Amino acid sequence: MHILVVGGGGREHALVWKLAQSPRVKRISVAPGNAGTAALAENVDIDATDVVSLLEYADSERIDLTVVGPEEPLAKGLVDQFEAVGLPIFGPHRQAAMIESSKSYAKHLMITNGVPTPSYEVFSQLWDALDYLSHHPAHELVIKADGLARGKGVFLPRGEADAHGILQSLLERDSLGPAGRQVLIEKRLSGEEVSIMAFTDGRTITMMPPVHDHKRLYDKGRGPNTGGMGAYTPAPILSAEMAKRVQQEIIKPVLHGLQTERCCFRGVLYVGVVLTSDGPKALELNTRLGDPGAQAVLPLLKTDLVDVIEACVMGNLNLLDIEWYNRVSVTVVMATEGYPERRDPGIPIVCAPTLPDGVHLFHAGTAINERGELVTTGGRVLNITAVAKDLPTAIRQAYTATRRVHFDGAHYRLDIGERALRWA
Repeated sequence: MHILVVGGGGREHALVWKLAQSPRVKRISVAPGNAGTAALAENVDIDATDVVSLLEYADSERIDLTVVGPEEPLAKGLVDQFEAVGLPIFGPHRQAAMIESSKSYAKHLMITNGVPTPSYEVFSQLWDALDYLSHHPAHELVIKADGLARGKGVFLPRGEADAHGILQSLLERDSLGPAGRQVLIEKRLSGEEVSIMAFTDGRTITMMPPVHDHKRLYDKGRGPNTGGMGAYTPAPILSAEMAKRVQQEIIKPVLHGLQTERCCFRGVLYVGVVLTSDGPKALELNTRLGDPGAQAVLPLLKTDLVDVIEACVMGNLNLLDIEWYNRVSVTVVMATEGYPERRDPGIPIVCAPTLPDGVHLFHAGTAINERGELVTTGGRVLNITAVAKDLPTAIRQAYTATRRVHFDGAHYRLDIGERALRWA
């Protein structure tokens, strides 16, 4: 098989790494890829959102299967365009992808179909949002950009003045562009958060091991929201009983609602869940593997990933028994000093020739410059994933590996997985 992977981050490197293990795969192309994918596949100079060029490439190269990593191509209708000319592709249609590209659409879908989720209001005018804010304690609210903001569109105001500033930045100063020109203000929930990802062909659901993401930039959940600074799986906070409730009360109703609206969802459904005293409640819906959640989960997948993806695309996931290794995985993200505000590209990266056993280095924001040096392209640069028999060992191995990778201004959290030690 010749497989095309769309995207160029750490998630896509992990996908390429896993797909390359399949005996069915003879060639992998990645658009656009990074320095890590270049070692395993052929990077193609096509942007992940360039639907026309991706379609032309897949057709000319007779691609057997396309796997979409990021959300932007899904929101632009890449799957619809590929399927229209008979090219197999893994991911939901454009209308189904609206559950991520429009938070207001996702909330409406959830409430219509009885999914437990916080109450909310939608605003596009600053004065309306400020008027609502004047009647509700700001510290009990969450402000969200309605559109795609690459993990940076969720704000937890510390008080009224902070909330005013956030709303003015989004609705008046256009800080996130089109993504923030409409906002949701919803009730803030109390409880532990967990990320649930599931393979689906639109009917059958196979849940992956639960992931705990670390979204904030600094240790102990401080600082701004990011695309993700680390993750571990399986998250011990999610019991088998609670996982069953998530599937029955959230995932199944969401898929049913999409089917009712004649939306085709074949791919990965990602649900951000808060475990409240009243049970699980959905915070967000996404349409693809998380990042860095994918880097943590994929090393635990025992079944051939090509078989899983094909079963989803062909609509016969019910015939496949997906197996997972009985291990624990921890991913630490190494970012540039200016992340998430600036990119800091072109910084040389030095990696030790060997890493501890069970450790995988997934590239995200990397490239090879004209002198043949490995350098940063900015933002989140590298993902170090350790797989071990238990959580303390995985944490220790991951952080041992981070000390063998160097670039000026490297920043990473030191507490990935720490809170789980008391639950394990």
